[in-house]
Amino acid sequence: MTAEVRGWQAVGELYHAYLTGLILTVITRRGRDDAAELVFRTFRRQQLEKFLPGLEKLGLARLPHAVACAQYHYLSNDLGGVRVEYVYESDRKAWVRYVPPRWIWDGTAICAVPSEVSRAMLHGWHANNGVLLGNPRLGFVCTKQTVDGQPGLEGYYYEHDRDLTPEERLRFAPGEDGPDFDPAAAPRVNAAAWPPERLQRAARNYAMAYVKTILQELVASFGPMDAAYLGGVTGRLIGMQYYARTAELLGVARGGPERFASYLVALGRAQGDDTTAVSDGGEIAVRQSSWRLMGDVPRLPAAIFDAWNELWIGALSVHDRRVHLEVRRRRDAAFEWRLRDDAR
Repeated sequence: MTAEVRGWQAVGELYHAYLTGLILTVITRRGRDDAAELVFRTFRRQQLEKFLPGLEKLGLARLPHAVACAQYHYLSNDLGGVRVEYVYESDRKAWVRYVPPRWIWDGTAICAVPSEVSRAMLHGWHANNGVLLGNPRLGFVCTKQTVDGQPGLEGYYYEHDRDLTPEERLRFAPGEDGPDFDPAAAPRVNAAAWPPERLQRAARNYAMAYVKTILQELVASFGPMDAAYLGGVTGRLIGMQYYARTAELLGVARGGPERFASYLVALGRAQGDDTTAVSDGGEIAVRQSSWRLMGDVPRLPAAIFDAWNELWIGALSVHDRRVHLEVRRRRDAAFEWRLRDDAR
């Protein structure tokens, strides 16, 4: 594995953990109803931005709508590193199954996720595909939920004989059981066009896209002050928990401002940003002149940067708790961190 691919993997794992952590923080500090609303808003925004362009990109736009939707979830999630299955039943009915271990509820996190938070994901995305396709007869039927102790999040798209009311676009039918998955019959992307390196980059992009969305919705849902707190405490905890793993992937050893500057530079470049480090007056300045994660978001709330920046504060506290980090210069898409060793 090249250094570039290891960098993408480090970023993907870190942002994946941050996404899961943000939802858990809202569950534990705001409650299940607020968490469900945040998940709904996050997945609806993702659906509005990505679903129709994704159908075209994956070559699915001309398939029957139920089949196109199920194949979209299968292929897009599979490319993002999510375990998922697809089964065709008819042009009007096609199944999708998200298989444990669930990507979004990573590891033991699934034990803290209430049913209504999982349902909010389906309300946000799956229930709205027919709306965007201009097909009021298309709905999604959920037959299983992993968080309820069932072996996967499972369901099917079904095109009815009549138009559905908004309340009918998502239905729960726990008594139904989906057909078995046959990998040989599943759709595939062109393997030559998706070598392992591109798949790792896609997994990085997948995790980063969800963090970009959820941080914006965190501010929209709870206001900048609460968003900075919720996103910040999550960022600090995730930064601490994942420092060792990401530093290992990046080949960075613990201790000292120089090594942490190398860590920030390597992560910044792995995120797709122009990031450099220079010595300046007894300190090290780490400069990031672009912000791929949020650089195209107009009128970016400061709370989003403050929450995101806690990832690095948390990581530094494990790397070397004697090193001080300060943000000296900040614009929407340009930052400068100053590092100094207070013990010297």
